[in-house]
Amino acid sequence: MTTIVEVARRAGVSVSTVSHVVNQTRYVSPATARSVSEAIAALGYMPNSVARSLKLASTSSVGLAISAISNPYFSDIICAVETECARLGLMVFLSDTQDDSDKELAVVQALHQRRVDGIILAPSAAPQAALRYLSERSLPCVLIDRLPDDRFDQVGVENFEAIRALIDHVVSFGHRRIGFVAGQRGFATTLERMNGFRAALEANGLEFVPDYVVTGNATTASASTAAHALLSLLVPPTALVTGNNLSTIGVMRAVRERGLTVPRDISVVGFDDFEWADYFEPRLTLVEQPCEDLGRQAAALLIERIGLPDGQRRTVRLEPTLRLRASCGRPDRHDFAASDHEWRR
Repeated sequence: MTTIVEVARRAGVSVSTVSHVVNQTRYVSPATARSVSEAIAALGYMPNSVARSLKLASTSSVGLAISAISNPYFSDIICAVETECARLGLMVFLSDTQDDSDKELAVVQALHQRRVDGIILAPSAAPQAALRYLSERSLPCVLIDRLPDDRFDQVGVENFEAIRALIDHVVSFGHRRIGFVAGQRGFATTLERMNGFRAALEANGLEFVPDYVVTGNATTASASTAAHALLSLLVPPTALVTGNNLSTIGVMRAVRERGLTVPRDISVVGFDDFEWADYFEPRLTLVEQPCEDLGRQAAALLIERIGLPDGQRRTVRLEPTLRLRASCGRPDRHDFAASDHEWRR
């Protein structure tokens, strides 16, 4: 391995001069800098970035601790974060917390031990230990998607108003019995969307029926089970609203397994658009989250906090978009009426 001494000897300068050129810590004449650069290129010298980072208290790297990496929604956010960080000259260390609080804490600790300059975290349903660790060590952190703690910078969407707009759309077709297959209990997003769901019902003069709301976990299987439970009620909903993309897939699976057709037999709308939702039959009405903007703004906010560690913490809420398609129909076209007390197909 080429050493800095060999570079200095080839360029005919001192070791300290090579160091100043590499680290840009002192003015060096253009001619000398060019000689050093040519020597570095000729010898294939690789500066010790780790040792340099110890002096500069920076590794030019950030951690991204996020759950369900295989989920298309989070995959899009990951790509956006990595793209923005690369543009800013930062390396990203990615780790999956698996939505487990113990795993989450271990991931945060491991990233800290690797001297990342900051962390972007999608919190679990019980993130208290990880957040306490970050706070006690004053490690710059931005929370993304789930926004449970304004002691940190946060970037997410307007969940409350978005779910209200979705319910207003369903009600406009004449639905009065609306079921909600929510996400995992404990997530900030789940709570916000459930509150928005209830508020939207009340705003439309509809009764909130606890039996019509089911929470699960972040899997299509749990959503499918929840949908079967709702559709098995003595008086089932005429429309189902899903709290995230995996819930949508699980609900559509349950609908198919029961031999039902959307929207003829049951209407289905939900949160989280995804690339191939437009290819479902029928095309699904969904709330689209601005994943690219979420990732980009989270990265930019983290860089700001690294540079200004004592700066005012900010919570950024982005507006999602309601994509109206063909999966919501009128309940009077279903094979059961609003006054029925049993499934009749």
